[in-house]
Amino acid sequence: MYSKTIQFIESLCKEHIIPGANYLFFSQGDILRGSVGYKQLLPVKEEATFDTLYDMASLTKVMMTNTVVLKLIEQNQLNIDVPFNTYLPIWHEDKVTLRHLLTHTSAISGYIDNRDELSAEELKEALLTLPVDYKKMGREKIYTDTGTLLIGFMLEEIYSKNVHDIFAKEVLIPLNMMHSGFSKINTSLCAPTELTKNRGLIKGEVHDPKAYQLKEHCGSAGLFSNIDDSFKFVQMMLNKGRLPNRESFLEEETVMLLLNDFTPNNDLSRSLGWDLKYHLEKKHPILYHTGYTGTFMLIDIIEQEAFIFLSNRVHPYDNRQDYLRKRDELIEVYQKEQTN
Repeated sequence: MYSKTIQFIESLCKEHIIPGANYLFFSQGDILRGSVGYKQLLPVKEEATFDTLYDMASLTKVMMTNTVVLKLIEQNQLNIDVPFNTYLPIWHEDKVTLRHLLTHTSAISGYIDNRDELSAEELKEALLTLPVDYKKMGREKIYTDTGTLLIGFMLEEIYSKNVHDIFAKEVLIPLNMMHSGFSKINTSLCAPTELTKNRGLIKGEVHDPKAYQLKEHCGSAGLFSNIDDSFKFVQMMLNKGRLPNRESFLEEETVMLLLNDFTPNNDLSRSLGWDLKYHLEKKHPILYHTGYTGTFMLIDIIEQEAFIFLSNRVHPYDNRQDYLRKRDELIEVYQKEQTN
């Protein structure tokens, strides 16, 4: 199963694009998982193992924040087309909607002056007052953390608790992702990320600067997970919202709706939270999302196929452009094998 894709992953280690990785393929009921290379190069080398916890980075958006939003939509507590400040009154304007935020078409500026020097409270205040480019709103897709951060603040308003506690109760516990979490994790199992000037070697703490500042109030990054827990989430999606015991976690209609372009003009290949790729031959949508640290997942609900890739490609240094080129090649190899 997927021998060419596996060879490509192994080549990424040999070429020092990534130190190592865990991967999992699901194909119509069959599972193949693998672990290659190292989880750590500094200060000493440690091999990657299946219990290695990876900084999931922006996969937090779709696995946690987006999933909670979908549950609230099912409960008729949210409408994606009413002004966002209906749900977060402290947000300063009334034209941006939840649809804009979930599809990255809000055109909210992401630039914050002296961001890394701000306290959590100051950063939140800055995020809540960012300007909107109304000429681009709804017309252009500009991927940003800002929308998901604002949605996280909204969830805290609705639940009256921090997002980490929300995610644990609403997602991690129901899906039995008992090895995953945010700050309360086994740091000895964590794959370190970047060796930085200010923070030293980052291990067991989130790599993303805004998530590091906001801590338990960040909805855009911060999740740590391993390959098996990640598959529990993916399996739920493949099962159209059902858990292994057949109980409903999400409604089937909700999961299947994700296979649609939800951008305002239906032409930018973004669903609610998820990016959309397409099957090379049959052209149906496939759910896709990445994480800055070197993670991604592809979920083909129609064909019952999935590919989970977890790496710490920023360890010990961030060579982003080399990785992005190779990541796109890896996905191309996988999709070609999927059609054979």
